[in-house]
Amino acid sequence: MPNARITKGLLTGFLRSAERFPERPALDVEGRVLSYEELFAAGADIAHTLQQSPTGPGRVGVLAQRSLAMYRGILGTLMAGQALVPLNPGFPTERTVAMAEQADLSALLVDAQGLERLDELLQAFSRPFLILLPDTQRLEDLQTRWPRHDFRVAGDSHRPADWAPAAVSPDDLVCLFFTSGSTGKPKGVGVLQRNAARFVEMSQERYREFGISEADRFSQFYDITFDSSMFDLYVSWAFGACLCCPSAKEWFNPNRYIADKALTVIDITPSAGHGMNRRNGWAPGRFPDLRLCRFGGEALSAELAEAMAAAAPNAIVDNAYGPTECTVDACYYRWDGERSPAECEHGMVPIGYPGNQVGLRVADEALREVPVGAEGELLISGPQVTPGYWKDPERTAQAFVHLDDGRVHYRTGDLVRRPPPGEPIIFLGRLDHQIKIGGVRIELGEVEAALREAAGTDQAVAVGWPRTESGASGIVAFVVAEDMDESAIRDRLRQRLPTVMVPRAIHSLDNLPLNANGKADRKALISTLEETATP
Repeated sequence: MPNARITKGLLTGFLRSAERFPERPALDVEGRVLSYEELFAAGADIAHTLQQSPTGPGRVGVLAQRSLAMYRGILGTLMAGQALVPLNPGFPTERTVAMAEQADLSALLVDAQGLERLDELLQAFSRPFLILLPDTQRLEDLQTRWPRHDFRVAGDSHRPADWAPAAVSPDDLVCLFFTSGSTGKPKGVGVLQRNAARFVEMSQERYREFGISEADRFSQFYDITFDSSMFDLYVSWAFGACLCCPSAKEWFNPNRYIADKALTVIDITPSAGHGMNRRNGWAPGRFPDLRLCRFGGEALSAELAEAMAAAAPNAIVDNAYGPTECTVDACYYRWDGERSPAECEHGMVPIGYPGNQVGLRVADEALREVPVGAEGELLISGPQVTPGYWKDPERTAQAFVHLDDGRVHYRTGDLVRRPPPGEPIIFLGRLDHQIKIGGVRIELGEVEAALREAAGTDQAVAVGWPRTESGASGIVAFVVAEDMDESAIRDRLRQRLPTVMVPRAIHSLDNLPLNANGKADRKALISTLEETATP
């Protein structure tokens, strides 16, 4: 009983598809293909188990990756009317524990990969959880070793035949994503049901015009901790399409996976695209089945857009832009082989035009709209703007501002140029010290906070290096520390930070260069790197 008539929320599209297309394929993962009817039942069993918990409704962490158990956990959490907190089994223990503690989880679902990390996580957790295991293999052992936690096997409950998903409110929290934070702790962004529902609706409004339908086959290339994965999951299911998730082994050769699975819709970062296009990976005509290729997460080069257009001659190439704080997408730009090259600047594709119901403003430092042709910070308003940062009212007040139009505007920190009417917005760069590496947004302040602790110093600066068109390909750090042991510092950082955030090199200085304001002169540090790199 899918019950798609519940209050409009993130899962409404999936539930409608389960009613309309019960026999159509919904998910291809781990060598299995599940129909919408089967996938609904798999998620409903998890939901019923969660609803039987004495802790009541709350936030559920899903510590899983590229597995059927992951999808069961996601759908079960949402069908139970609870909030999803996606977690990655590959993240350092300290980071995962920090996310779980900030989220104040009531339950944790793990797959086989998550199960391997469970003992070290349970040792660090400060409060008991309901923990859903993938099978009974370790049930008794874990119950004996960790008696304060409530262990159950996922879906091991007797769901009534007339069971239906829980009704939800538009203002209910539906997903809690953690991004890099400048304080040294991950920064939470809470997405409400109404934010997520509007994102799915806007995506359908755009891509239905492109001909996307239940006959399509979508990729799941993004990790679920990345907000862009919401397109893969919920937009594919809202269309009634089949979502295809590669194994870790299959992800080593995504080009082959696209061909082998006859994918018609893919969503990737430009960095992933550059890797896929190496050694003529995107030869002209390589992907005749593709009908839509979305790029997102970082700036897109014209060269890469042209390469994909040639490799997938029957596909629309779409550049999607939007921060997590505005629920995935805010702007779109459709690549046109004849018109687009002239609209690019410095070889980069425009971020385009606002999606339906999205408001954009290009503002100066006083948040006044700049004249046409001038540069300024991009502000976003509309129904997809989230309420703010999780349990952080001070940072929320700084980034989510009320302006004279009566709307809340999110300050993106992105520098753009205000275009004349009818022309696309051009992205010019970041205003602050956030960078993107491989589509992952990184707050350099978080890296610096970890560096200060690991190196035992109060002077540490991290910069993105080497620079790329879309941000940087890595991080280089500078510290003022006596008898610095770079290897030991990097080992300590690996215990705290994801691999992408660990500096490739750490330089020891007697003093940090200062600018006129007495602050660390980052430009001077980057200049030294540029001089060293110059032959």
